[in-house]
Amino acid sequence: MPALVAVSALTLSACGGGGKSSSSGDKKGAQSSIQNFSVGTKADSTGPAKDVPGAKQGGTAHDIEISGFDYLDPSQQYVNQLQAVGMLYSRQLTNYKTDPQTGKVTLVGDLATDTGTMSDGGKTWTWTLKDGLKFQDGTPITSKDVRYAVERLYQDYQTNGPTYFPTWLSGQDYRKTYQGPQNGQDLPDSIISVPDDKTIAFHFQQPHTDANFAAAMPSITAIEKSKDDGPKYNNHPVSIGPYMISDYQPDKSLTLVRNPNWDPKSDPIRHQYVDKWSFELNVANPGMTQRLIGGAGDDKDALTLVSNADSSLIQQIQGDSSMASRTISQFLPFVDTFDINNSRVKDVNVRRALAVAFPAAQVNRQLGGSVTGDIAGNLISPTVAGWQNTDPLGIKANPQGDPAKAKKILQDAGQLNYHIELGYANTPRWQQVSTTVVDALNQAGFQAEKKEIDPTTYYSVIGKTDNQFDLYRSGWGADWPTGDSVIPPTLDGRQIGDGAPNYTHYNSAAMNSEMDRINAIADQNTAGAEWMKLADKILSTDVPKIPYAYDKFFQVYGAGLGGVAYNPVLGSVDVSSIYIK
Repeated sequence: MPALVAVSALTLSACGGGGKSSSSGDKKGAQSSIQNFSVGTKADSTGPAKDVPGAKQGGTAHDIEISGFDYLDPSQQYVNQLQAVGMLYSRQLTNYKTDPQTGKVTLVGDLATDTGTMSDGGKTWTWTLKDGLKFQDGTPITSKDVRYAVERLYQDYQTNGPTYFPTWLSGQDYRKTYQGPQNGQDLPDSIISVPDDKTIAFHFQQPHTDANFAAAMPSITAIEKSKDDGPKYNNHPVSIGPYMISDYQPDKSLTLVRNPNWDPKSDPIRHQYVDKWSFELNVANPGMTQRLIGGAGDDKDALTLVSNADSSLIQQIQGDSSMASRTISQFLPFVDTFDINNSRVKDVNVRRALAVAFPAAQVNRQLGGSVTGDIAGNLISPTVAGWQNTDPLGIKANPQGDPAKAKKILQDAGQLNYHIELGYANTPRWQQVSTTVVDALNQAGFQAEKKEIDPTTYYSVIGKTDNQFDLYRSGWGADWPTGDSVIPPTLDGRQIGDGAPNYTHYNSAAMNSEMDRINAIADQNTAGAEWMKLADKILSTDVPKIPYAYDKFFQVYGAGLGGVAYNPVLGSVDVSSIYIK
């Protein structure tokens, strides 16, 4: 399910995804891909987390954000910014451990002793909770608290978090049969069973061999039922992580202090090096980036979670060697695309001509160049398992576009002067980009024009199945580092609907069937390769959309911070090992 992300303008994200290298203040990892990712063992899932060399106790870490935190309730967190801050006070059944020195990312048991046990061909998944787990008030955490966290996702006010588990358990219309636990009614054991205080089993309607990854989503956590007051819980979520909320002023500030009931022996991921975290919210760029560059006062111990450096300051950062050791430059799990409305542009030859004419290099330059994104050849991010550097539409081979070739495709198809209505978000950046795209298409034999869309309702407009546009920009990020959180959400024709992220309205029975086949593959390495092949086959055969950028994160942080790593699954700074030098 998509959500707006703060990292790049109008990028949509399922909000996780990835498995590349990290950067740290002392040792930099190069931009890399899934080869630095693994699924961990029970030993990998055992705490405490490995000490960071040179780490010190004490002090206050500062964070500067260009926006506020819409949701602190883990059940409502989906945007990568929110997942990143949630790592400090929330925990999930599984999660991702990032080594700040090597950049290696490992899926491990977080609340659970390991990454889970699959049975019944992937329809049933069972986890066992660790010893020593407590809420911030000292109450022991049991499997019933995890069941309650999942059951509360069925309540009607829970509208912003990922819905994988309730959908897999009860179907697309999961709220029709169960409306949540507020009246004391639990889901039956045939759906979620808790045979004892340490064990929980989920019984899905269909096989889901990647449920160990989905169990790392923020909503698959433990919630203390007695403290849950519905929507108001968003302002005071109970901690089960190393820090807890001491003060929250929405849209202004958030302060976290040490949680005395967090047991480091149960946690293989997080540390509790600093005494306090202080978040300053709604600090606009370029001011935010200028403060991180300058490092005056408390800003020397400051970072930002997901926001790129202001474009006007990128050259300054690149040109100052003193900032190299505190600069993060990594791939994000997002791929940006121009989506073709297949409901309107039904001739595959016209869609192919659009791709051939597309001016990827010019668009890339206007959006910041290689610092903030590489030209994309396919629909899978380099952070996702099975990614290959393929180019089925020839976009990377000819990034300037080929108007003569595109015009010939149109002529041969009898579609010369085909009318294209390009919808764009009415901001200075996208005004410029849309002009570039329209000019390129008109040189290639199209009759293209652009039409503005209010940026605040952009995705609502293009998300309508009957929208009146032929071409529009979107993007997607994997929720976890496998292709099944990329291809089915965006290209499964059975998921077409208002607000659904299949913005192309692409629907192929043959490709839908292939998605079902790959979804049933238990081995994720095998599945990853198959998702890559299918993504390329869809592009080369049917051209439903035009990939143009693999997004990147580029930002500096304060020189006083150590243990800074990059979490490629979220596309954010990893806050779990940070200390004050």
